Amino acid sequence: MRHRLERHLPQALARLAHCIDKVRMWQSGQFNYLNSSQYCLYLYFLANTVWREEGSEEAVGAATRLFLLNKALNGIDLFYEIAMPEVFFIGHSVGIVLAKATYGNYLVLYQNSTVGKNHGVAPVLGEGVILYPNSAIIGRCRIGANTTVSQGTGVINRDTPGNCLVFAGTAGELTIKAAKRPLIDDFFRF
Repeated sequence: MRHRLERHLPQALARLAHCIDKVRMWQSGQFNYLNSSQYCLYLYFLANTVWREEGSEEAVGAATRLFLLNKALNGIDLFYEIAMPEVFFIGHSVGIVLAKATYGNYLVLYQNSTVGKNHGVAPVLGEGVILYPNSAIIGRCRIGANTTVSQGTGVINRDTPGNCLVFAGTAGELTIKAAKRPLIDDFFRF
């Protein structure tokens, strides 16, 4: 397993470096393995790279072990087969659950956020989507670019127009307000 990981380490680190360089709150060009969010991304990129580049039974075993390590260390359910965007940010990984969905670049995830399937149908997220703590996007959803889902809000089988803020309304309804500015600019270097 060690040789397999060493073979794919440069590519995984390059993917991680590209991601770190785009996140405003992280120092460009520096991977801090003691930063749990960065280490969480590192384990995902390494597992995904091993699986993507080889796909053999042995590679699947190595990717599975890395996935389980990430789950144990960081409390995140991010399977190695999921195609995450090139650039995304995890604020706090604990409790994040991500399904095989379509993810746009510049995704922001906070603790206990969920992207999940409903009756086998997964959401499609545009670029610049932010999921604050305890938020969820589930099922047949098309989430427009630059949508921010507020804390404690669940978007289930609903679409958003983009460039908006989504709040929990009354009786299970959503309140959608136009964003005054792109909040995603606070997170990433473009």
